[in-house]
Amino acid sequence: MWQIFLQSVILITTIYVGLAAFLFFTQSRLIYFPTSEIVATPDQIGLSYESVSFKAPDGVKLSGWLIPADSPRGVVIFCHGNAGNISHRLESIEIFHRLRLSTFIFDYRGYGTSEGTPSEEGSYLDVKGAWNYLIEHEGLGPSDIILFGRSLGGAVAAWLAGEHLPKALIVESTFTSAPDLAGELYFYLPTKLLCRYKYNALAAIRKVQCPVLIVHSSKDEIVPFRHGRKLFDAANDPRVFLEISGSHNEGFITSSSVYINGLNAFLDQVDRNTF
Repeated sequence: MWQIFLQSVILITTIYVGLAAFLFFTQSRLIYFPTSEIVATPDQIGLSYESVSFKAPDGVKLSGWLIPADSPRGVVIFCHGNAGNISHRLESIEIFHRLRLSTFIFDYRGYGTSEGTPSEEGSYLDVKGAWNYLIEHEGLGPSDIILFGRSLGGAVAAWLAGEHLPKALIVESTFTSAPDLAGELYFYLPTKLLCRYKYNALAAIRKVQCPVLIVHSSKDEIVPFRHGRKLFDAANDPRVFLEISGSHNEGFITSSSVYINGLNAFLDQVDRNTF
């Protein structure tokens, strides 16, 4: 009997340790899902655009699109999520265009036609490169730039907003940190110790001094609604919370009227300084 019990303990421990080791060494494959094929371009939805090539501070060559708006109220640096590439974000580009926002959307290293391999530090360098490009090559100032990030991209955008002073920051469907989210998905593992990727949006947003809009769906099945509320609670004033409905990836489409009106109202407040 004792021998059977001991064998069971050894088996369970082996499986547990093996699973923990698997997650530790394969984290990048669980976080990043890049694709290289550009499946569509803005001109297919009637928008003119410029293909842009620029470099991150460490020299990695990146690619993106600059989509101008008529009489723009600002330029959005679009930090997308962890899957696909810029060609899967045309719906958002169209919405920003309707809101009279020019959009500079770029692919992180290893995504689309950008060179390199995805990494957390790399994603911060990449958005810094996008910021530098607008400042140095497009002649824009910080007060012209709105940082937008969806899902993982929200942590990237929040990091940059904490380093500079943009016109505004919009964070959509974003987790408080990678370890926090991993702890909820893999509650039976010591994720705080195992997680090598931080993407600590909660810590980053505390440093942000510009107006902040947090957007989150109450029906988000991937990043629970409470993450958005925690980010809002941590943000400095002026701050606005916009609740939408729908799934993690399609909430902004499902709740399109609420979403667009909410973004427009926030931008009006930013422009008029009427918080």
